[in-house]
Amino acid sequence: MQDRRIEVNDLMQTDYFYVLTEPSGKNFHSKFSPELTPKKMHELGVFGGKYMTDCRKEFPTEWFENAKLCTTHHNAELNFFGINASQQLSVWREKGWIYKEDPRGWFQWYCRYYRGRRCPDDERQIKRWAAMRRHVTQIKNNCNKGDLGCRRKQRQAVLHWAYDSRNL
Repeated sequence: MQDRRIEVNDLMQTDYFYVLTEPSGKNFHSKFSPELTPKKMHELGVFGGKYMTDCRKEFPTEWFENAKLCTTHHNAELNFFGINASQQLSVWREKGWIYKEDPRGWFQWYCRYYRGRRCPDDERQIKRWAAMRRHVTQIKNNCNKGDLGCRRKQRQAVLHWAYDSRNL
């Protein structure tokens, strides 16, 4: 694969670029095995449909073909579990969870990583993703298999981190 430069000019980033060095959806870190692609996450309903609606030009158009989106506001009804499981971006900033090159947070990092970008923040983000496993374990330990009404907020939260709790 030949490296490909992606230029970004949107509401949160201007004159930014990154380079895709890996094939899309391939060559992930050995400790990183998300269960859902960004496209599938958008189709299922994540982040109240609002996340990344202003930067769609950066990503493949097919990621948004069947996406549940709302360009005006966060709409929890669009989430797969119909519940708000998000913290405001300001909270993420206060806690220092935002990497300067991914001002929208983890999901933006994941979308770029999935496409083939590798960056100095990869290891930290993969550790954060792995830490969500504790919530998957809580769902397994406290819900009957297939009971999607059990722990809906926690299920939506793990969906935001590319874990598919529909299979639990």
